[in-house]
Amino acid sequence: MKLFTRYNRILIVISLFGLLLIGFLFYWMLGFYLDQQIDHDLVEEVMEVKEYSSKGVFYQAHEFEDLIVQYKKISVARPSSNYGDTVFYNPIKHRKEIARYLKTELKLFGQPYQILIIASKFERQEQIRNICLIILIPVLLLFVLVLLVNRILLKKIWVPFEQLLKNITAFNINHERPYEPVEMPVSEFRQLNQVLIELSGKVKSDYNEIRLFTENASHEMMTPLAVINSKLDNILQSNALGKEDGETLVELYKATSRLTKLNQSLLLLMKIDNNLLQDEEQINLKSLIEEKAVYFQELINERNIIISTVLADITINTSKQLLEILINNLFSNVIRHNYDGGKIEISLDEEKIVFANTSHNPALDAEKIFDRFYKDNASEGTGLGLAILKQICIRQHYLLDYTYQRDLHTFTVIFNH
Repeated sequence: MKLFTRYNRILIVISLFGLLLIGFLFYWMLGFYLDQQIDHDLVEEVMEVKEYSSKGVFYQAHEFEDLIVQYKKISVARPSSNYGDTVFYNPIKHRKEIARYLKTELKLFGQPYQILIIASKFERQEQIRNICLIILIPVLLLFVLVLLVNRILLKKIWVPFEQLLKNITAFNINHERPYEPVEMPVSEFRQLNQVLIELSGKVKSDYNEIRLFTENASHEMMTPLAVINSKLDNILQSNALGKEDGETLVELYKATSRLTKLNQSLLLLMKIDNNLLQDEEQINLKSLIEEKAVYFQELINERNIIISTVLADITINTSKQLLEILINNLFSNVIRHNYDGGKIEISLDEEKIVFANTSHNPALDAEKIFDRFYKDNASEGTGLGLAILKQICIRQHYLLDYTYQRDLHTFTVIFNH
């Protein structure tokens, strides 16, 4: 939920609660005042009853007064009065109405009587409702107006902040274009903008330094490794070595070759991580897989591996370099971890590419196989091949999945995930 929306919701909830509370208290206070006023009028009616009794007659209210006075003989008159609310039938208006009553006991004409005086509250309640409406309707209109003005002002104030977020999202340390500042009318936003300008500059500077260092270090490492490999090749081809020395040199040759591959893989991962390979174009996957199958055909034939393919004619828009690395690594994986006389199954449709291979190894740990430098004990690789696959899929928004079924290690790349 956006901050602006959250703020408005909180403001509306608090304001509505406040209006309801104030409205309830206002209505209750008016009702309390009404009861006090009616009670005062009922006391005056009791005074009228006493005055009329002194003249020898029972007091009866006028018809237009919405009053009922009832007399009831009792044995003893106690000096007490009770007030309360009731519902009575108004004989004049022929309907039931809410009323206020006063019940008291007096001596009239020398006899004890219970006097019940009932006064209708209907008209006065109508007045209270009208008063509440007269007051609350303008308050509600004012509340709506304040909300609208608040919404417009806040939206205007937050427009630069939204632009700030867009600029942050669009900022890419791989591009030469620097972070674009935004004009901010609010001092706190101006301060945030200034901090982002300084931070983006520092991040870009640090990133460029690290990238240059990594690239230079990798390239510098390649030169001595190439020299070492070349020297070892020359020594191994000479006939002056003993058996033990030859075996030692072979181990050294393998170690330097592995170090070279590791260096190349790390450099490639760095490029993928930093999104440096962005040559997007339309690529026919079927043609690319068939081309790579021809490229690896010598290795496949050498190990008598049977390869079967079911390829649909699919074209996608993606980075050619990344896709070629992806297909190369998949081919390399299913060949290297296969056994002589094994099989490879490759399928392609609109949704996915599937590479499956036989192997002497049991099912792998699906949660760890894509971690960098993770490999089983039988593997002689660098432990980065599957990590590179995973990183490419992340960059291209693909899903890479591993399963083990029908004695086949199966890797699936799902598009448009």
